[in-house]
Amino acid sequence: MAISNKHPGELAERLARRLTRPGERRPADGWRRESFTLPREKAREKAREFFDDFPKAAYMTEIESWRELSDGQIEFTMRRLPSAD
Repeated sequence: MAISNKHPGELAERLARRLTRPGERRPADGWRRESFTLPREKAREKAREFFDDFPKAAYMTEIESWRELSDGQIEFTMRRLPSAD
């Protein structure tokens, strides 16, 4: 069966549909992500709580990204596997 794509955009759209779940914009890569925007100390507490609830050894938990906003708050995303074996 030959697949015909008249435009590169059609191929890109088809591949993007394969990588995303219906109704979601993020790729279906198996990771669970939660994003937070908190004052610095609260952000540290939330990250520690997240690591306590989902230990790195079992869930491969990590801070995927973070940045300091102009108002001094920290915006960050925690990433983990959905379950431990």
